[in-house]
Amino acid sequence: MSEKLKPAARVSRQKQDVWSVVNEAAAASPVQPIVNMGQGFFGYNPPEFILNAAKQALDRVECNQYSPTKGRPRLKKALSDAYAPHWGRKLDPDTEITITTGANEGMLSAFMAFIEPGDEVIVFEPFFDQYISNIEMPGGKVVYVPMRPPADGDHKTLSAGEWTIDFDCLEKAITPRTKMLVLNTPHNPVGKVCNREELQRIADLCVKHQIIILSDEVYDRLFYVPFTRIATLSPEVEAITLTVGSAGKNFYATGWRVGWLMGPPSLIQYVSAAHTRICYSSVSPLQEACAIGFEQADSQGFWSACITDMQSKMKRFTTVFDELGIPYSEPEGGYFVMANFAKVKLPEGYPFPPHVAERPRDFKLAWFLIRELGVAAIPPSEFYTEENAHVVENYLRFAVCKPDEVLEDAKERLRGLKKYIEG
Repeated sequence: MSEKLKPAARVSRQKQDVWSVVNEAAAASPVQPIVNMGQGFFGYNPPEFILNAAKQALDRVECNQYSPTKGRPRLKKALSDAYAPHWGRKLDPDTEITITTGANEGMLSAFMAFIEPGDEVIVFEPFFDQYISNIEMPGGKVVYVPMRPPADGDHKTLSAGEWTIDFDCLEKAITPRTKMLVLNTPHNPVGKVCNREELQRIADLCVKHQIIILSDEVYDRLFYVPFTRIATLSPEVEAITLTVGSAGKNFYATGWRVGWLMGPPSLIQYVSAAHTRICYSSVSPLQEACAIGFEQADSQGFWSACITDMQSKMKRFTTVFDELGIPYSEPEGGYFVMANFAKVKLPEGYPFPPHVAERPRDFKLAWFLIRELGVAAIPPSEFYTEENAHVVENYLRFAVCKPDEVLEDAKERLRGLKKYIEG
């Protein structure tokens, strides 16, 4: 290939990503159809009142044209009202909120707004894989700080809160080039909700070194233990914090691609400027539908129903692991379950393709489950550096945001593991 035709390094990595590996295995599996417990999309529709709002928005001329680049006024006001009880005040819809094309584009906009080549961004492992490419696009350097699973997680079900941040490592990771820190709570894939003490320790370091906190809180309506938003700890912390939200996660509509960032005007104005240059404005009718969703959610009892329903799905699904004696991290938030398959013995000489055989054990476990049982799960070592991938080589991540009949089907198939379990 001519040098001029070669792709940029940022998109030309040779290693197959986890989604390609899992999808390839699913397509080739002799067990069909596959029960997809891997990707975190919902297996059911948003509630009727939100769907109706979207349908009605399509009949309005202005909802089928460009929205203001910072977002539709009605949605920004609805967000200000919805978050006021958590912030203790109303955010200014015009200067403290900007609407983005999904949370991911919002985070890319934040990195594009503040990261210059060579700037460092601290990310906790395991991480949502999109963080990495989003940081590298503007030339940022990712600095990784591990989160440690519980020492006895191989043989005991424990709270996801038992996964711990290595604060010694965090302090050592900070340099004069550290510009931002990415926090994710409730956490994907672990399901941990950082407690107030952990958040305060992170915040104190960031205030001391004037590091921008990008707090990914897309699962902020799905928490099963007390949940603190780091921006609310103090005015000093709020001044350096950008909080990320997602209508896709809030309203069971991951395909709508409506997200937002909230923060002080001194930060938000530059996120808005980057967003304008990336995609100008975000989808109009679905912004309007999300505004109505927030306006009506409380009166519909939607937020409490979200928590009750997802906890019910968690309990329904994890009973199969209790039956099999497979320990797991009991989630404090979100809709992912990390199960530990250390007791599962893979058959000697199993024919893994080369691109799976060379990856950590969790990739082999994921391939095996798809090929033999027809259940897709995600190997979480993809969310670690190669150096630390061994930390989660016995785990697989399952998404429980599926209809109950899908969960029951997955459970029945997973019972096929009995003959492979030792101890």
